[in-house]
Amino acid sequence: MVFNYNESAGVSSLDPAFSNNLENIWWVSQIFSGLVELGSHQEILPSIAESWEISEDGMEYIFHLREDVLFHPHEALKPGRSVTAADFVYSFQRIMDPKTASPGLWIFDVMDSEKPFEAIDDLTMRMRLKRPFPPFLGMLTMTFCSVIPHEVVEFHGNEFRANPIGTGPFRMNFWMEGLSLALVKNETYFMKDDQGNALPYLDAVSVSFVPDKSTMFLDFLKGRYDMISGLHQAYRNELLDENGELTAAYANRFYLISQAALKTDYLGFLVDPELKVSAGTPWLDPRVRKAMDLSLDKVQMVRYIKNNTAIPASSGFVPPSCYLKEAVTEEQGMNRAEALRLLAEAGYPKAKGIPSITLSTTADYIELCEFIQFQLADMGFQVKVDVLPTSIHREGVSKGEIAFFRKSWIADYADPENFLALFYAQNEAPKGANYTHYADNQYDAWYELALSKKDPLVRDSLYHLMDQKIMEDAPIIPLFYDKVMRFVSKNITGLESNAMNGLDLRHVRKQ
Repeated sequence: MVFNYNESAGVSSLDPAFSNNLENIWWVSQIFSGLVELGSHQEILPSIAESWEISEDGMEYIFHLREDVLFHPHEALKPGRSVTAADFVYSFQRIMDPKTASPGLWIFDVMDSEKPFEAIDDLTMRMRLKRPFPPFLGMLTMTFCSVIPHEVVEFHGNEFRANPIGTGPFRMNFWMEGLSLALVKNETYFMKDDQGNALPYLDAVSVSFVPDKSTMFLDFLKGRYDMISGLHQAYRNELLDENGELTAAYANRFYLISQAALKTDYLGFLVDPELKVSAGTPWLDPRVRKAMDLSLDKVQMVRYIKNNTAIPASSGFVPPSCYLKEAVTEEQGMNRAEALRLLAEAGYPKAKGIPSITLSTTADYIELCEFIQFQLADMGFQVKVDVLPTSIHREGVSKGEIAFFRKSWIADYADPENFLALFYAQNEAPKGANYTHYADNQYDAWYELALSKKDPLVRDSLYHLMDQKIMEDAPIIPLFYDKVMRFVSKNITGLESNAMNGLDLRHVRKQ
């Protein structure tokens, strides 16, 4: 049983230290394992750590490891080399080492500076934080935190990226960069299914790297691939009807896996009065920004631009599925009467006198931004759309050189804090991801208070307060919450997804 897939974006590294994009994460997660993993319902599950305790002050974590976890075979390893707590200490210290230059270094910013990691014995590990940070356990589910053997890293040096050895359900067979990647079943994988059968069921995974989405789609229809992920305009209207359902023409051959993702697409305003591009503009007035938000019909936006494969953002910046429980708040939809009232209150009846503003975007989002431009023109707003290369757009937003921009935020870990940290003053870009330069003392106080609370329901209530404040102050306009979309051949069973769009092939069978 071979699972076939095309990764059109390619893979740049199979070293967990550099798994900072989805295309790397998917295949690294097949080869490697960590202390804990994320379940299909965003719950944190045991992996190599079979249990753990967190101290009362939330600053010490002790993990108890399984004793039956083996690294994949390699000439630099003794046969049957098992994982120990010292391997995790090495793996995490490697991420923290500036010489590694791992983009995952930020994960361990919360660690105690003197003794962050300690192997108490072969199967017990202690981690110390410098301050309580309740989302920390969820952060450890990221592939950056996978365990690796020091002997193989020392053997291959920088080429460990192409010679990965881990403990995951599949092990490396070969990787011809730009052409194909082949993984084979790890016969000594430590996890079993509920009936005690060995995982994974598949014999192998074959990944090609055809960059053209149209060619990939045609090959999928021919049966060359078992799944395509995401919804590209090259095949959007072919596969889906206007309600976001699989068209009748393909319903007998494929099935659709769809669920809410932890991803928000939004428009951001630079709200720092000290910066040249925003100083003295009407866009510093939250009433003007709020009026723009209320002028957009997000239901129509999702219907015509996304084929109803997203959820209109009417409840806040954080996707509702990220919370432990939904807040009892009134959802906010289009309300042009209220928008006109806010504009008049701000001194701009029917948006008269407001200068034009340029919305910066990239080529993939021209259609969306033109839809926004058209809807705002109905209310008197003059919006110009400026299409920039992705790298220039990203750099301009980070440096505070773009006053109005389209962007999206994909959660790194399944906690509302990961979204709300974008508005904490100390995370101001370019140091952090606060691209709007939003700063509010009350918001910051709630953020810090939330991180001091051990009770997840108390944190959840504070997160809701923060989210509503962001909607009131409107440094951003949330547009929609995206969905995980997978089109799967009907001869594939056992494939699941989660809100982080992780790929778990352990329970997949191919008929």
